Amino acid sequence: MGELLLVRHGETEWSRSGRHTSWTDLPLTGRGEDQARALRPLLATRTIGLALVSPLARARHTAELAGIEDARTEPDLHEWDYGGYEGITTAEIRSARPGWELWTDGVVAGGPDHPGESAEQVGARVDRLLARIAPSLAPEATEGDVLLVAHAHVLRVLTARRLGLESAAGALFRLDTATLGRLGYEHGRPAMLAWNVGSDLS
Repeated sequence: MGELLLVRHGETEWSRSGRHTSWTDLPLTGRGEDQARALRPLLATRTIGLALVSPLARARHTAELAGIEDARTEPDLHEWDYGGYEGITTAEIRSARPGWELWTDGVVAGGPDHPGESAEQVGARVDRLLARIAPSLAPEATEGDVLLVAHAHVLRVLTARRLGLESAAGALFRLDTATLGRLGYEHGRPAMLAWNVGSDLS
């Protein structure tokens, strides 16, 4: 029986400053590259049967530096579309919308190409992905672990959905840059085995 391994990409300039980053495809910082390399020992002992990565360069570069070969690009691992809040910090949004929370209040439209998503819409995306990889995560599966390399919010929503929770429950699962989460089973039902595991660089 394999586990579901979740890796957030390494640091970028915007993740360091707390700016919402979806389609803006920033590179890793030097520290972010070091963080990604530091994931190697955490993953080297795992037997990975399937590796999927977000189409964005920061996730793909993290996978490469972490020693993940043959990862397939998976569009449904794209980060939450923040619409008009792209590149803006939570503090800046709250100056206009006091008490704003992404998980419950959503985003404003950012134009025809980036209308924004709700937690439920991101949940629908990850539900599709979870359905596709379900055979590889079944208790009787023998191919090894499934590894997903992507972004904080989409992986948090995916975690909530895998555990049978509403999409907005992803708010409970903080995920720092270049850290690892492990989801497996307890008594036949999905369970969290480890979370936010990283090196001292994370």
